[in-house]
Amino acid sequence: MTYQKKNTTKYNILDYMLNNGNISKAGLSKQLNISMPTVLSNVNELMDKGIVAEMGESESTGGRKAVLIGLKKDYRYALGINITAHHIGMVLVNFCGEIIKQEHTRVKFDTDLSYYSNLAGMAEGFCKTEASLNKILGVGISLPGIINQNEKILVKSHALQLENYSLKIMEQMFNMPVYFENDANAAMLAENPRKLENSVYLSLNNTLGGAVCIDGTLFTGKNRKAGEFGHMVLFPGGRKCYCGKSGCADAYCAASVLTNGGEKKLEDFMESISTNPDAASIWDGYLENLAILISNLRMSFDTDIILGGDVGGYLPAYMVELGRKIFKYNLFDGDLSYLKNCSYQKETSAAGVAKQFFRELIETI
Repeated sequence: MTYQKKNTTKYNILDYMLNNGNISKAGLSKQLNISMPTVLSNVNELMDKGIVAEMGESESTGGRKAVLIGLKKDYRYALGINITAHHIGMVLVNFCGEIIKQEHTRVKFDTDLSYYSNLAGMAEGFCKTEASLNKILGVGISLPGIINQNEKILVKSHALQLENYSLKIMEQMFNMPVYFENDANAAMLAENPRKLENSVYLSLNNTLGGAVCIDGTLFTGKNRKAGEFGHMVLFPGGRKCYCGKSGCADAYCAASVLTNGGEKKLEDFMESISTNPDAASIWDGYLENLAILISNLRMSFDTDIILGGDVGGYLPAYMVELGRKIFKYNLFDGDLSYLKNCSYQKETSAAGVAKQFFRELIETI
């Protein structure tokens, strides 16, 4: 999806709101370095079109409270789907990037036509009770693997055991635009790269992946392989990885380490840590290995690191414990301010790939 910006000023206003939320007109003028008359003219036009609306007042700083302007939540929606080897995750996201509905279903991936037909049927049923279909911009689909977006080909996916596989059959099952993205890149998109500027996203899902953001832009590398942190070797000759190598980070830091390869629910494991000594021991070892990986990434990129994915949603409660372990391997940083928790606790990839439609839309307004 590529569009040419129709109006740079309107784009900058909408882009700021998309990445930062509600703001006053005076705040827009200051943040975007544009005159107040220009702000008023463009905001009024956007309000007349029903794209933005007044969102209450700011907190008082002693003077008159400023009226906040923000994106109108129900202006448009987007559907996000995250496909893994054994599950389908779905979210419906409003124009402000909020998940208004989500669903996680255990379905084994298959290239048979019936799988795609079932997927499209699930998506239609998922959406129709929450939003008018004509307000849904499209469906974003994230998958584990390297994706050629121009040709719509899944170049390589160890997790799905596919290589040079056309995604066009899947696309044709939907009666709306479809956008494909690598699952870790999609998770980074959920975090609003333009706001982050420079960061690394560590996606701790059933398979471990990552993404890199440089100067507010997703960096994919020459062959779209950037961020394959799961296949960095942590322990040479160590545990067997599904990719065929031994000692990969995926074999030590993916969510599957905690769920016995996906046989158990992650939430059940996390709940058992406080009462089950075996689970507590597994968790302690997991954090130790994660600390090594984080330290290596910090040494490599010297930038913020976002802990995301399924496990990332649980980590805020364990940051002190994780921090102690990281300090054993990293003697260069005096604090852990570079370590960030993800914005979405669940279905991050699905939310990120859905939000791409909003970024494309505001370029046309």
